[in-house]
Amino acid sequence: MYKQISTIAASLVLLNSTAQTRLMSERLDHLSNQLLEKKEIAGVNVLIIKNGNTVYNKALGYADLQSKAPLTTNHIFRIASQTKAITSVAIMMLWEEGKFLLDDPISKYIPTFKDPKVLDKFNPSDSSYTTTAAHREITIRDLLSHSSGIAYPMITDDPRIQAIYTKAGVLSGIGNKAVLKDQIEKLAKMPLLHEPGYKFTYGLNTDVLGYLIEVISGHSLDEFFTERIFEPLEMTDTHFNIPLTKANRLVSVSKKTTHGLEKTIEPIYENNAVNYPLLSGIILSGGAGLSSTTADYAKFLQMLLNKGSYKNKRILGAKTIALMTSNQLSKEAITQGDPNFYFGLGFWLVTPENKFIHSANVDTFFWGGAFNTHYWVDPQENLIGLVFTQEYLPASYWDLGTRYKNVIYSSF
Repeated sequence: MYKQISTIAASLVLLNSTAQTRLMSERLDHLSNQLLEKKEIAGVNVLIIKNGNTVYNKALGYADLQSKAPLTTNHIFRIASQTKAITSVAIMMLWEEGKFLLDDPISKYIPTFKDPKVLDKFNPSDSSYTTTAAHREITIRDLLSHSSGIAYPMITDDPRIQAIYTKAGVLSGIGNKAVLKDQIEKLAKMPLLHEPGYKFTYGLNTDVLGYLIEVISGHSLDEFFTERIFEPLEMTDTHFNIPLTKANRLVSVSKKTTHGLEKTIEPIYENNAVNYPLLSGIILSGGAGLSSTTADYAKFLQMLLNKGSYKNKRILGAKTIALMTSNQLSKEAITQGDPNFYFGLGFWLVTPENKFIHSANVDTFFWGGAFNTHYWVDPQENLIGLVFTQEYLPASYWDLGTRYKNVIYSSF
């Protein structure tokens, strides 16, 4: 009798799960087709993995608007700031080896950051400025949690920092032809937007961590990524510089213009070539340099969801991932910024305090990239989600990912 009841119960769970998956697939198809018909996007690749199984994996629309080449699940996307999660994992691998402490000053390893200064007065006529001494040094924890006071070219909405960075030649890392060491040494001399630890300011923090990986490990960032992360995780299509044999798999970038959605061929961001992933000499940006596929990036996320292991290969410790996905912003930092924003060591977090604005469960961690790519990991639902497009300067960096999440979670 007990076995019969168990069998019936298991069958009901399977039927319910199948029905949920069918409903989710129908809704995802409808949303993607709606976005394509309205020409909000050129193409989209959505990959959903639940309980270790792929429950949805579709590419719809075009990989190139001009040639009308259809998008496939094998196409490669510029993932920009999704590079940050990989860099954050890489630096924490070195932390696990005892190479540094999270609250060590970055100047201990990169001396140019010694005695940081905070921006005080600014003269817009010539971009000159004065500074005051920071109350303390920038720590590695500050960099991982983006609370150092280091800002971002282009993205930062403070015109003073924008002007100062531009005058000094500080670059964003998205397709720039530059040497990582030179850029970080230049950044180290820039004034901070605010005191270290004062609040969350999205900036070039992860690029500094990328250089720190090189300093501590003695390997270039691409070598470290390949040997310690990409090869163990079988991420064969994730690159700073995409091999020419894979060039035809790089998705084109589109942009909304007065004529509608069009393929972008002109330079992007700081006058960089739109096909930068195919060029040599591009900076090894730990904050924005990689290109990847949904399948490759899903392997990385599966490792995180598996508490640090993938196919019996240990990449990171479970407690390390727990630390990385715990809020690292102080009460003061949260008060100074968005009171519903919580951030760990490399990830935006869904917490009990901000659950009311998220369809995903508490403990979900996520982020995205400048070309409108999105990912999230939901441990409670045992779910991984990826939504990849390639759009230059989208109206909102977060709306697309949120719309797909809402469709998915309403199907359960």
